[in-house]
Parts: sequence; C-alpha cells; structure tokens
Amino acid sequence: MSKFSPFEDSLWFATAAPAPQTLMLEERVQADVCIVGAGYTGMTTALELAKKGVKVVLLEAQQAGFGGSGRNAGHCTPTFTHYSLPQLRKLLGEPWAERLIARQTQANAKVSSMIQHYQIQCEWQQNGYIQAASRPSAIPLIQEKVGQYNAVGAKTRFVNKAEVEDITGSPRFFGGWFHTEGGHVNPLGYARGLARAVMQEGAALYTGSRVDDIKPEGGRWLVKTEKGSVVADKVIFSTGAYTVGGWPKLDQSFKIMKVFVAATQPLSDDERQSVLPQNTTIHDGRGDIYVYKYNAEGRIVASMFPMGRRGRDMAYTRQVMSDRLKWLHPQIKQDIRWDYFWFGELDMQYRTVPRLYGLAPGVVALTGLSGRGVPTGSMLGGILSEWALDVPEKDLSLKIEPLHKAPFYMSYGPQLTLRYYRAVDWLKSRMDGATLPPHP
Repeated sequence: MSKFSPFEDSLWFATAAPAPQTLMLEERVQADVCIVGAGYTGMTTALELAKKGVKVVLLEAQQAGFGGSGRNAGHCTPTFTHYSLPQLRKLLGEPWAERLIARQTQANAKVSSMIQHYQIQCEWQQNGYIQAASRPSAIPLIQEKVGQYNAVGAKTRFVNKAEVEDITGSPRFFGGWFHTEGGHVNPLGYARGLARAVMQEGAALYTGSRVDDIKPEGGRWLVKTEKGSVVADKVIFSTGAYTVGGWPKLDQSFKIMKVFVAATQPLSDDERQSVLPQNTTIHDGRGDIYVYKYNAEGRIVASMFPMGRRGRDMAYTRQVMSDRLKWLHPQIKQDIRWDYFWFGELDMQYRTVPRLYGLAPGVVALTGLSGRGVPTGSMLGGILSEWALDVPEKDLSLKIEPLHKAPFYMSYGPQLTLRYYRAVDWLKSRMDGATLPPHP
C-alpha cells in the first residue's frame, strides 16, 4: 500500500464512525497557531489550545486520521518499548526524562477522559495489556518492569503461568506483565472523534489542504496550501511518517518502517469464551513480535512487522499469521480467514522517543513516534500546546533541538534489530526448553 493510497482494506475504515464534515481551505484566514497534520498529535494539540481560547487552524492533506493514527493496530499501552526507564533517564537526562515518563505512563487516563468527555464512539475497552513471558528466562526482566513502572505510579503486576493462561486463554506463556490501565480502540474511530471534538471546541479543521509552502510575512508566518493560506503567529508540524513537503528536510528526520495489521473473521461465541476471555490486548513476548486483541465484532486484530517473504508474499504472510495464532490458541479449530489486511508506516528514529525540533522562531515540528501510537500521540498535544502558550523551553517535557537528519543506518537498523531479537529469542527459548512457534 502506498503512502497516500485509500485504505479501504482496513477494518477500521470499514467500521469506524463517519468522519465529521470538513472543507478544503480556499481562502486566506488568520490564526494564533496553525497546526499541520490532523493525526492524534495535531488534533490533541489543537484541542488543548482551543479550550484555552487560542484561535487555531488545523490543516490536513487528506482526512483526519488518514496516516498512522487511523491505520495502527489500536492497542493503547502507556509504556516505552525499546528502553527501560533507567535507560531512558540516562538517555534523556533530567528533568526531561522524568517529565516524559510521567506523561507517557499517565497517557491512558488522558485518552479515557477525552473519549468519555466527548462521547467518542471508538470501541474503547480498558481491560488491560499483557506482555507475556514466552520462556522462563524472560520472567526476571518482566519483574523488573513491574518494579520500574509501579515506582512512577503505574498500576502493573506480575502474573504467573496459571493467571496469564486465565487472562489470555493461551497455554504457551510462563508468566507476564499485566498493565491494568492498558486498553484498545478502533483507532480511526478515535481519530474521527477527536476531529469532532476539535471542531466542537472552536478550532477550524480543513482537510484536503496540503501545505505547499511556508514563509515569513510581516513578523508572522504565511502557510500556503493549494487554494488558500493561513497567517499565524506560530506553526506546528505534526505530520509524522506521512510528512510530504511543508518544511525543507523535515521528511529526512526519520526513516520509514512498515508494519502490517490484519483482522480475522469473527470468532464463534464458544471460541471467545476461551480465547482472550477477558478482552485484553496481548503481546506474545517473542523477539518476533505478535500483538493481538479483539475488535467489537469479535474479530482478532493482529499486527506483525514485514520480514523476508512476510509482507511481500501475501499467501505466505496469512499462513504465518494463522499458524502463530492457532499455535498460541490450540482451541481455535476453524480455519482462520483474514478478512482485512492493511499496511501502515512508522516514523522511526534511533532513540524511539519523539523529537521536538525548533525549525525557526515560532515554528516547531515533532516527529519520531517510532510506533508508540495512541497513548503517545495523545499525550504529546499537552507538550506542544505548552510550547505554543509560551511555557519556557526549560520547563517543557521534551528538549527543543535543531532539526536532525536521521542517520543512514536507520534505513536498515530497525530491521536488523528485529532479526537480532528473533534470533536471540529462538536461542534462549531452545536453551530454556520452551516450545517454539511455527516459523520461529
């Protein structure tokens, strides 16, 4: 799937609540803040500012949630992936690390609050998240996560083999990290609900309005689209992996990594009694990541990363996904049919933590979410809105840095890292005597 092709093959596109009616920008308008990109980050920024009486114009090249915000797998897990919390503190330094940790670990409360306040129809379920231990030797690392996250106020706990099987319905796990605040959504439904909320709070949202140019004009910024323009005091770029133009070299600040998501036919009522019986989100804990959950119709929605033939040979890819799911849940007796299959793109950078770039006086950009999706995009609006409200740089939760070009090795580094994790997982599982899934 190309970056800007329609996404009719997506389950979310087929089932999300309709988008609010919006128009293309075809005139010259004035704003205090112009935001480019109507994904979670741009829309939550607009929402925060509009509630405070700031005049906001939000520009989107396609439709609200068209990029990663509408294509992701829909799990909402307020954690960090690549780094432990001590590693993150060392990487970012204080006080920024502690501020970002606080925002990220509390992000699901923010998501839940917005969904409830604006009555967003998005299949929101907050029944927890399990990162499973796929082998006995993984248990100490999971127990460390419990201690690290609980120390900053998260509500997590270690679950043993019996309890993780009760929660997941899978006999393949040796324990797990249970994050009680984890949840899942129809991500496009959530994005469209945020768009309605933005408009409800008084911000102007224009779709089909790609930014072609930006330049100074009379001490302000002139942001030009195909048929209109915005004159604003401040400009925020929040286009992420779907950045096209707008600001020179912004699209070089990250490298694209693809991910695919697929949805099965609805499982039978009997199967749902024993497969994910508590409607949680599951990360199977393997180096070759497989994350899955239900949607409202009882379909299993699963995501993986392309690797080798997987993602290119679609028959083989479906077989890999089916074999993994039925290995995890032998109680599924029917043939798995993947009714929906779609791709998304991640804006990867080596820190796997968002980067806030100062592009010019009064202009910033935020990229590099690196696949963190729903909770991260939702909490970043608080940071960007504080910048727009003139909170001093030293008090923000992200450092403002000069625009950086992503290093060349990021073109292949994430894929090599995934292969390394898969190999290590295979080796340690063999050493532990743990059963390996098909296509390990």
